[in-house]
Order: sequence, then structure tokens, then C-alpha cells
Amino acid sequence: MAIDLSLVGQKLPPSTFEYDDRDVMLYALGVGAGTDELQYVFERGLKVIPTFGVVPAFPALMSLVTVGKINPVMLLHGEQRIEVKKPFPPAAKVTTESTVRAIYDKGRGALVVADAETKDEAGEVICVNTFGAFVRGEGGFGGDRGPSGPRNVPPERAPDEVVEMETLPQQAAIYRLSGDRNPLHIDPSFAKMAGYDQPILHGLCTFGHVARAVIQKYCGGDPDRFKALEVRFSGVVFPGDKIITEMWKESDTEIIVQAKTQRGEVVLSSAAATVAA
Repeated sequence: MAIDLSLVGQKLPPSTFEYDDRDVMLYALGVGAGTDELQYVFERGLKVIPTFGVVPAFPALMSLVTVGKINPVMLLHGEQRIEVKKPFPPAAKVTTESTVRAIYDKGRGALVVADAETKDEAGEVICVNTFGAFVRGEGGFGGDRGPSGPRNVPPERAPDEVVEMETLPQQAAIYRLSGDRNPLHIDPSFAKMAGYDQPILHGLCTFGHVARAVIQKYCGGDPDRFKALEVRFSGVVFPGDKIITEMWKESDTEIIVQAKTQRGEVVLSSAAATVAA
């Protein structure tokens, strides 16, 4: 069934998400934080890792399946961007409203781009997520191919900073408790049906690891200085892998980013972070 192009401009069903410090700490553990980053995992002086903002916005990505009548087996999370407008408090009730911005014809599939704006109870925007969902087999409809060509390409020099983070064998089992319960990340038989020897780590879990690396090296450990991160999910991380984040400082506020595993495979590409000067 051809993808419904009338989705462009359509608002997706809004979602409300109420969370407390337990959810914040569980997310932090899910993206690899531990007692060496006590500000994320201890309620005294608790800080929220900014990429926690993907959690209340995640239903927007999932609602594409229902509203767009998309076969979930054919949907791949291809790209992600988060822009943080203000720090998340340790507990709050937030509402996310989403709009399908574009559907691009990529030949082998369609790229559906949706913006998700998360607000607090006062109506102030906390963050904006942009999801890029690639739907296999839905291309070739003669539409606009959208932006193409390389972006956020690492300079031809050694990285200015490198952070290596070990993931736990149970990393995906922890991260999924923050909302993404796709069996691809926990069930070996489902993973084999999808073509993998074992369950794979959530791309958004790797996303959170990389954000922590940026905060460590370019925010002085202060998550409130983290402003944005955009990535393309270009490879697979397995629980237990090492995530190696390479960073190149382009200015006081802009950082080119790339993430690899210990096998040398690039898993996050076309990536850049923005921090407060």
C-alpha cells in the first residue's frame, strides 16, 4: 500500500506524559550513567540528561504507524534531532504535540519527517524533537527527494576529544523500561527474524550515550549547557559493545560528532551538537 502523502501538515494525536525522579534516574541508567555521574542517578541535586526529552516525545514516532497505516516491520528510525529550550525539571507533567513536516521519496523507501514539541503545564516549550522515519518499500512515488549530500562531515584531522563508554550486556533491557519496548531489543528470536544474530541496542540509547560524552567534554559536566544534538543512525550497536564518541570543535558552540563501536563501525554519522558558549 502506497504511503499516504496527505499526512504532510497533519497533526498527530497529542500525548501527555507525567514523570518523576524515578523515571529520570531510570533513563540515566538506561543511557549508561552510573555513580561516577551522581547528578543523574541520585535524587539529591538531581539533574536531567537533556536527551530525556526523547521519552515523552517517543509516542509521536509510534503514532505514525497508526495514523499513516504503516507496517511497523518496515519502519526504521533513521534520523533524530533534539533542541532543548529549557532544562527538564526532575518531575513534571508535559504534553507533546506533533506535526508531519514532510515525506521525501528516497527511491527504496519514503522518509517521513515529524516535529514533536514538548511543553510544560505553563505552556512553555521545553524541547523540540525531529524524527526521521524511513519506511522501506514506500519510495518511488515521484516525490521530492529532500535534502541530500553529506552534512556534518568530520574534518580531516584527529578528533579534538574522544570518549569511550562501555555498554552493559543488559543495557537494552534497562533502556526499554523508558518506553521503547520493541522486541527487537530484547527477544533473540525476534532479532533473528529481523536479520540480527542477537538483540540490538536502541538507537536512542546510543544517542543518550553520545550526549553524555558531549556534556563531559564541552559543557564542563553541566547538562544545562547542552542545547541540541542531531544524528543519523547508520550502524548497529549490540549490548556489551563499546561506544566511542569522536568530537571536533568547530566553534565555541558547534561540535561535529561521530560514534563508532570497538569494531570500527560508524553507528552515528552526519552528527553535530550545539552547546552554550
